[in-house]
Amino acid sequence: MSEEFKIEIVNPEKSFLLKEDVTEVIVPAFEGEMGILRDHISIISFLKPGIITINSKSGEEKFYVEDGIVEFKNNNLSILTSTIFNLKEIKKDKIQDLIKDAEETLNKPSINDQSKFLIDQKIEVLRTLN
Repeated sequence: MSEEFKIEIVNPEKSFLLKEDVTEVIVPAFEGEMGILRDHISIISFLKPGIITINSKSGEEKFYVEDGIVEFKNNNLSILTSTIFNLKEIKKDKIQDLIKDAEETLNKPSINDQSKFLIDQKIEVLRTLN
């Protein structure tokens, strides 16, 4: 019996990634990091800033994501996100720019607690990549 399942990641610009030989995906869900294997129960969850790790027959891939929704049903994993970068392709200056923008947003007096939490998460993840 196959241990593989399908993943599709979509952002506003395009279908970002489509793979059918995935064996495990780890996503940064609001509830904490969540590992997904074939035949996982159906779920819908929100993503927080973090790293998506995809293990497949062709190797491991890692992506930085800021937000989104993850749904797993019938061995199909769908991730909808507004911001995603392949960690192999993202440059250090881009990471620095994202950190700087997040810190500037964090210092605005009108920021609410939920936004502050998410921006703190974003900065923490980006600093680990730097």
